[in-house]
Amino acid sequence: MAEIGYTLMCEQTPARQLVEDAVSAERAGFDYEVMSDHYFPWLEEMGHSPYAWSVLGAVACATERIPLMTYVTCPIMRYHPAVVAQKAATMGALSEGRFTLGLGAGENLNEHVIGRGWPPVNIRHEMFGEAVEIIQALFGGDYISYRGDHYTVDSAKLYDLPDEPVPVGIAASGPQSADLAAEYGDALIAVHPDADLVNRFHATGGEGKPVYGQLAVCYDTDAEAAKERAHRLWRWFAADWKVLSELPGPVNFASYAKFVRPDDVASQVPCGDDPDKVVEAVKKFIDAGFTHVALVQIGAEHQQEFLTWAEKELLPALRDL
Repeated sequence: MAEIGYTLMCEQTPARQLVEDAVSAERAGFDYEVMSDHYFPWLEEMGHSPYAWSVLGAVACATERIPLMTYVTCPIMRYHPAVVAQKAATMGALSEGRFTLGLGAGENLNEHVIGRGWPPVNIRHEMFGEAVEIIQALFGGDYISYRGDHYTVDSAKLYDLPDEPVPVGIAASGPQSADLAAEYGDALIAVHPDADLVNRFHATGGEGKPVYGQLAVCYDTDAEAAKERAHRLWRWFAADWKVLSELPGPVNFASYAKFVRPDDVASQVPCGDDPDKVVEAVKKFIDAGFTHVALVQIGAEHQQEFLTWAEKELLPALRDL
């Protein structure tokens, strides 16, 4: 049985509520929690994007047992990899070993803010490989100096480390990034139930490592209201990652998504209050080889009612899967 996680979605939720929702999700019985790390929301209608690392620190102190994870942090532009290593090590110590650093090569949406342009994908992967090398070296606790094609580190050392090194999960959407995940990562992260991607990860060195997926759901006792909300807030997700990683702002996502219909979103997002729809969607991830699936409830104002439903109906149904 896969472990079932809960997503703290910074793009749709104010900072204080994220902490409250994290505590409620732990009490409801979720196995772990992941948090997005964005500068912008995907759409203006989502309306939020607090700094994930401040919120994570508060969540680590407010929760007791539940594992935490970034889903995902980009260490190639907005953050220097040496700074990501310090943040992650601090989270590992603060949470007493409950933190996993989820990393990805990022989106133009969040990284363009520093004004350096958006590199082509092959350059981003080169940058990402160097960044992960730096982060993992610093997790060793020694002084590190590094000079690569993209990054330089001058005599850096982390002084606050958890008892065990922070595990690193790496997001992938195709063969090249799956190979990076197998080479550098302790886990694979993906958003679609892609068995070919998982098989590639296993074949190139990832056999036996965890595989994390994510599924958006839209709980509401009124299925039509859920469908409307899912379309309003989640229509950006209809494209694949080759589009999602390239567009620079919420207005651009809104422009491409104006032709996305409510039925298009509902075909990807279980809407309503039938747990069987979510079970069926989660099963696709399990059948594809995923060991972990984090659920995203669409709509900040509906998190608590979703968590109540999850505790009473959804999680028991998923445990029986």
